Amino acid sequence: MSLNYQLFPISKPAKGAGGKTGNWRIVRPLVHEDKCVGCKACYIWCPEGTIIIKDGKVAVDYEYCKGCGVCSNVCPAKAIEMVSES
Repeated sequence: MSLNYQLFPISKPAKGAGGKTGNWRIVRPLVHEDKCVGCKACYIWCPEGTIIIKDGKVAVDYEYCKGCGVCSNVCPAKAIEMVSES
C-alpha cells in the first residue's frame, strides 16, 4: 500500500482563455514586498495556484487570480492586502 499523497491541494491555472479571470474580479491581492517574510503560506494555500515565487518573495499572476482572498487570510505577516479593482 502506497502512502504517497499530496499534503496540500494545489491547483494550477490552465493556460488559455478558460482559466483566465476576465473582468469580473472585484478585489485583487496587493503584496507589500517590504512586509513579506517569504514563508510561502499564500503559495501553498492559493486554490488557483496564481502565487509566483520570485527571489524568495511572492508575486501574483493577475491573469488567473480570482480575488478570493485566501492568500491575504493565511499571510502571517499581513503582507497581502485585498484592494478594489476600481
